Amino acid sequence: MAKPVKLTAAGSLPLMKACLSSGGRHLGSLPCGMATMMLTQRGIASRPWVNRVAQVHKTLEVEEPANSSAKNFSGGIISTQHNKGTSSESTIRKQLQQVDVLQNMGISRHFAAEIKCILDMTYSCWLQRDEEITLDVETCAMAFRILRMNGYNVSADELYDVAQASWFHPSLEGYLSDTRSLLELHKASKVSISEDESILDTIGSWSGWLLKEQLRSGALQSTPLFREVEHALECPFYTTLDRLDHRRNIENFDATGHQMLKTSYLSCYNNNDILALGVRDFSASQFTYQEELRHIDSWVKESRLDQLPFARQKLAYFYLSAAGTIFTPELSDARILWAKNGVLTTVVDDFFDVGGSTEELENLVTLVEMWDEHHKIEFYSEHVEIVFSAIYTSVNELGEKASLLQDRDVTKHLVEIWLDLLRSMMTEVEWRTSSYVPTAEEYITNAALTFALGPIVLPALYFVGPKIPEPVVEDPEYNELFRLMSTCGRLLNDAQTYEREYKEGKVNIVSILVHQSGGSMSIADARREIQKPIDTCRRDLLRLVLSKEGAIPRPCKELFWKMCKVCYFFYSQGDAFSSPEAKAREVDAVVNLPLQLKGSNANKLPVLWE
Repeated sequence: MAKPVKLTAAGSLPLMKACLSSGGRHLGSLPCGMATMMLTQRGIASRPWVNRVAQVHKTLEVEEPANSSAKNFSGGIISTQHNKGTSSESTIRKQLQQVDVLQNMGISRHFAAEIKCILDMTYSCWLQRDEEITLDVETCAMAFRILRMNGYNVSADELYDVAQASWFHPSLEGYLSDTRSLLELHKASKVSISEDESILDTIGSWSGWLLKEQLRSGALQSTPLFREVEHALECPFYTTLDRLDHRRNIENFDATGHQMLKTSYLSCYNNNDILALGVRDFSASQFTYQEELRHIDSWVKESRLDQLPFARQKLAYFYLSAAGTIFTPELSDARILWAKNGVLTTVVDDFFDVGGSTEELENLVTLVEMWDEHHKIEFYSEHVEIVFSAIYTSVNELGEKASLLQDRDVTKHLVEIWLDLLRSMMTEVEWRTSSYVPTAEEYITNAALTFALGPIVLPALYFVGPKIPEPVVEDPEYNELFRLMSTCGRLLNDAQTYEREYKEGKVNIVSILVHQSGGSMSIADARREIQKPIDTCRRDLLRLVLSKEGAIPRPCKELFWKMCKVCYFFYSQGDAFSSPEAKAREVDAVVNLPLQLKGSNANKLPVLWE
């Protein structure tokens, strides 16, 4: 069970800091892969244009700094050379821009070996304080952000020297150039992994203010940077879903792809190949998503979950959260179980909140506790039968698949995950029926479980590749990842759903803080009070995910971060999850709507289909 979040009296919410060691200099690396792995799917490896996409690999030539020894890489895909001085632009900056574009378009996994080479060399330059990095604001900020998010141990202290307002000039030419530097600094400020990184908070504050001033002035209105700056200010990277960002970057490639167009490595022809690969990858994934969504919709009907009058129908949103983050084709099982269990947890949540009597709820808990011996007792009602049968069938099917992948029986663990959720929900029912107001600590300890992310995220860990030995799911790191993710999500939810839950008679951290203050704290004050622990949980979670240390494999740790982003996506600017329309366009954007390329890009693409 996840550890509780420690809270003090009178509404103060200091969170326990994880005692983690940063360890080592290099915190991990990207998995290797080739574009042909994706292109051979659906029988398209023989398409005439595919051979041209392979040329993209050759353009990702890595130029080593003068103090590095040249290295030869297998297959001739990457050649190393040093041409410092051949361009007014930083070599390191151009290479990082290439990496950034590939990652932003969702196709970086097809160039994993090339990207790792570039990042390893960049990290070496970072450690040596190479002047191409230390004397250039944009390069330093970009290197910090990309290296950190790819698992390299870089300190925010390196940004002190370059993050000075005196670097920015009022001339028109300097104004636009400085905008790119400001934008990179602002992006870098968002990848904080500790509340001790005050430099990032400072940079984020003044860079954001200056960027807003540039937007207000109208100087950026007619430039490609306008939409990019606007998006960065409105949507920090942890509040968006990956696939939505991929779509935006592909469709606006003329605007956000200026880095690629300016580099000496990629001609306009090769830019079109990169764009074509991004389009092909995104479009092919949509066919997969549509098939998966139809399958899950059929499952809902077959399970009779659509016949429960009290249950909210949230399949589209849960599938969006799955496809928007776990987007690669080979992770279909993970997406499907994520969405199915999301639907099930919503049904169960509604059953405990409004749909079931105390007798029905107790009956459901008992049935799950008995599991394979549930036939020894009767269903209290048809609603109980529908809910239990859906859980029972789904868990057993997932358990069978996961056990084959893991080479051990994990079904018992999946049942325990559901029992943790149901028992914590019963605790809330007991509070409600007895009119008991828990302390803030009691509430958070229980509410992190009732937020119901356990059955969605934890089973998915078995489906993303790595083997997970049984001791790993009992490791403190496993519990801490779950605690941070669930607490962050619960507090984000509570800050936005206070009024509705108050009317429904449900406890909420906002109402508890107001109650504990004896009336000295307003609702607005309480909502502001929980913002700091939200930020702390997010930062601590990202630090754990990026750390090389620990028992949990990186692909598994990333699922906790993906769900954290989902929580921000739905709750950072209101309660979008409760509104059927709030994110409907985003569902269509990821699953249904064809890409809409801008300007001449639509006419320059190689033929994708025969």
